[in-house]
Amino acid sequence: MTRFSVPDMSCGHCSATIEQAIRSADPAADVTFDLQTRIVSVTSGLAADTLANAIRSAGYEPSLQA
Repeated sequence: MTRFSVPDMSCGHCSATIEQAIRSADPAADVTFDLQTRIVSVTSGLAADTLANAIRSAGYEPSLQA
C-alpha cells in the first residue's frame, strides 16, 4: 500500500476527483481516503511516482508518506 498526504484534499468532491485520476491510470486500484488527516491510501501495481503523477493531474500536490 502506498500512502500520500494531500493537504488540499478537503471534501468528497476532492476525493472523487483524485480517485478518478488514479483509476484512469490503474482501473484495478483500491483507493481509500481519510479526509480528516488528508491521507490517500492506494493499493496498486503502479509505482508511487506514477500514482503521485495521477494525483497531480487531478490538481493536487501529494507527498509520499512513510
